[in-house]
Amino acid sequence: MNSSTPLPAQSPRAPVESRRQASRFIIWLTGFFGFLNIYSAQSILPLIIETFHATPVQAGITVGATIFAIALLSPFIGMLSDAVGRKWLLCASFFMLAVPTALIPTVSDLRTVIILRFLQGLFVPGIIVVILAYIAEEFDKDMVPHMSSIYMGGSVMGGFSGRFITGHLAHLVGWQNAFFSLAASILVGALLMLFFLPPSRNFTPNRNFMGALKTFAKHIRNARLIAACSVGFCVLFSLVGVFTYVNLPLVRPPYNLSVAAIANIFCVYLVGVVITPISGRFIARFGFRRVLLCALFISMSGAFLTLASPLILIIGGLIVCSSGVFVCQSTTISFIADSVTEGRSLASGLYFMSYYGGGAAGSWVAGVAYENLGGWPGSVATVVAVQCIAAAIAWFTWGQKTED
Repeated sequence: MNSSTPLPAQSPRAPVESRRQASRFIIWLTGFFGFLNIYSAQSILPLIIETFHATPVQAGITVGATIFAIALLSPFIGMLSDAVGRKWLLCASFFMLAVPTALIPTVSDLRTVIILRFLQGLFVPGIIVVILAYIAEEFDKDMVPHMSSIYMGGSVMGGFSGRFITGHLAHLVGWQNAFFSLAASILVGALLMLFFLPPSRNFTPNRNFMGALKTFAKHIRNARLIAACSVGFCVLFSLVGVFTYVNLPLVRPPYNLSVAAIANIFCVYLVGVVITPISGRFIARFGFRRVLLCALFISMSGAFLTLASPLILIIGGLIVCSSGVFVCQSTTISFIADSVTEGRSLASGLYFMSYYGGGAAGSWVAGVAYENLGGWPGSVATVVAVQCIAAAIAWFTWGQKTED
């Protein structure tokens, strides 16, 4: 080619679109690796009961301990992130999360397992709280619902994979070796975040502790934010309550499912991977409140369907129930991004304190209902009652400017 021949001009949109695609992928990966460990104990709950001679509620605490720790630390991580930044805190949290994950297989009593599961939860807020603030700051306002939905899609896939991988590895090589594999996966996620997550460009540090307290006081007077936190409590209560205790009747007659078969049932989460990213379109068209109420109704219908005897109907009910919950999650996160303009990490922290507090409550209350209110039907009744509370909160408090 002649040196004087001009090179073809590159479209200015090409590098921009390439960066957008890379951003979408890394945000998705953050959700995936951030949620890989949180619910991993659910699929092996029957093995935990067998190994440690535990009751259903005691075994359920191995799920609830992680969620409870997330709830406790989330607001403080929000303050810390607002002061020191996003990326380094997120990466450090990933590396630290791998430590208790690797230690769980080395212990021989249930109490220590619960303590290590609690320690896992202490490092999770540094991922899930910080990334939501990062999304709100680094993307245009009209892109935030879309990116939040992508993040939720990754988190749904991570939640599924943690249950699915743990269940199958537990069936093949024991649940202890399954946790070693999860620890290695978390280290991979840490390295990916370290090298590929773009640094913050729009972050403004706030190291004024008194200012943070004033922001906190302002947030708790924000009726829209408090309403979102209340709905979040109910949403995760229902998801954890359903997927922690539905396993127990399935390992008994007439189903007699193995742990690997139970892990396969968690494939219902893959429907959420498809539904969650497109929920942003429905939010933009119909508004937060309408989408949330519709999703809650769908989720309740699915919960009732799990009371049917045929296994195929139970699985169908789980698909419907979880799909509704995933849309609720995405809608609530987008609602917060629309309701808060400052102190976003603190706002996310307050939301996750309530959200994961609901999950911890679900892991306990639904278990108590299982033991004392007739087994699985008692758990379903508890979950549906809490979802009705969420619907009432949204109906009376989620009035939107875009809907009025």
